[in-house]
Order: sequence, then structure tokens, then C-alpha cells
Amino acid sequence: MLTLSDRFALLKERHEKALILFLTAGDQPLDELPAILEALVEGGADAIEIGIPFSDPFGEGPTIQASSQRALDRGVTAHQILAEAAKASAGVPLVTMGYYNPILRFGLSDFATASRDAGISGTIVSDLVPDEADDWCAACGQVGIDTIFLVAPTSTESRIDEVCARATGFVYAVSRTGVTGAENSVPTDVKALVQRIQAKTSQPVCVGFGISTPEHVRMVCEVADGAVVGSFLVNLLHREWNGGEGREKIVEAVRSLKRGTIHLSAQPASTCPKFS
Repeated sequence: MLTLSDRFALLKERHEKALILFLTAGDQPLDELPAILEALVEGGADAIEIGIPFSDPFGEGPTIQASSQRALDRGVTAHQILAEAAKASAGVPLVTMGYYNPILRFGLSDFATASRDAGISGTIVSDLVPDEADDWCAACGQVGIDTIFLVAPTSTESRIDEVCARATGFVYAVSRTGVTGAENSVPTDVKALVQRIQAKTSQPVCVGFGISTPEHVRMVCEVADGAVVGSFLVNLLHREWNGGEGREKIVEAVRSLKRGTIHLSAQPASTCPKFS
């Protein structure tokens, strides 16, 4: 199992930040998941979040909601997703992202063990708050899987303290309130949010929600350890993958995003947008 900590250490040596990509497992035929993961890695993904579809993804925008429903319509289950993920030769850390109800139905220890056996490095449970996550953290800790929690711009200092006390792998900084969606630009106050988190933890901090262009990636990587791209990629896969026929378009789009994570000192100053 490839660890997030090892990946971030390697990126630091390379003077790069992390490009983390999200996809909804089962939006495309599930047996194509290993090929999709390998294409994303070829493009430059440093870690990949594998979304587990859920019937009420209330924290997501229309793009990911629709992809989740398409996967559910295919009859995709968490068991099947982990089985397919195990077949991938990704070469980067894989992280599951979803909601707590399917994990409870699976069983906390059983899900953690099955994830570990599938080569999963970490988990994000969108609707699980850290002060109610002791059992889940214990189950993951027993098998060596990271537990990643989210911090929003509206999070109190006490909530950030709770997240930082329990988060391993990285802390996920939500760039804005509301739901995900690639049509929104990265807000300028993300710098303050990242700094609030960094003051309380030595874990990497990665920024997601609304990041859809290389410029967005470059912008957040000025202050954060990585950028998470979700809705943009979900849309792209839905339009272009087509059983692998659009593979090169996907790979090139990821390469373009990855270029935004290269250390800023190695890029022309004119390409580096600044926070106000």
C-alpha cells in the first residue's frame, strides 16, 4: 500500500505540490475503473479519491450528484468498487471518499480491512464530524489507513482543533461554503483558511471545491500543499472517456492541471496569479 505521507515527502523533494483527483466509481462501467485510474496517473495525478456513490450526496453539486446516481443505476456497490480498485496498478495512493451510511452498513472494521486489502491508503467520510469519529478512526488506525477530515471557511477554532487532532494523511480545506462545482472560481480568502489550519497541524493541507483549471491549481498551491479537482474531472470523464476512446484527452487534461503544482520559483512570474 502506497502511503500519502510517502507521496507528500517525495513531492517535497521534487519541489512540487500534490494534484489530487476525484472520480465517481461506477459512473463509467466499473470494470473500466483500473484503466481510468492508470490513465489519471499517467497524466500526473499524485493521489486519487475514489468516490463511493450514495443516494443522498447532500454535500455535492449537480455534477457529482448526477454521476453518483448514474453509478447507483448501474447497481454499483462498495464491495464491487473495492474489488475493482484492487486490480489497478495505480502507483499512487488511493483514497475512498463517500458518506457514513454505506460504511456503517458494511461494518467499520470490515470496511477498513477490505479497503486495506484493496490497496486503499486513506478515507474521507464527508458527513462524519471528527468528534463523533473515534470508532472509525480506531478501525482505520488498526489497519494503517489514513483518516482525512474536512475544514470549511466557517469552521470554528475548536472544530479545526478537533480535525487536526484526528486527521492523518492530509487535511482537506474546503475553499468555500456550499457545494462542489467546477464552475466556481477559487476565492481569495483561501489563504487565510489554509494558514488557520497550518497553525494547528504538521499534516499537509490540500484545497478542494471549485478547482477546475491549471490557474486555480497554481493559485491554491501558492499556499497549500496540494489541490483537489473533482467536478471538472467527473464531467470530463462523462463526456470523453467512452470506453477508453477518449483516454488521451483525459491524460492531456490531467497533465495540464499537474503543471500548476510545479514549484512556483520554477515558473515565470507572469503565470503565477497572486492572492489579494
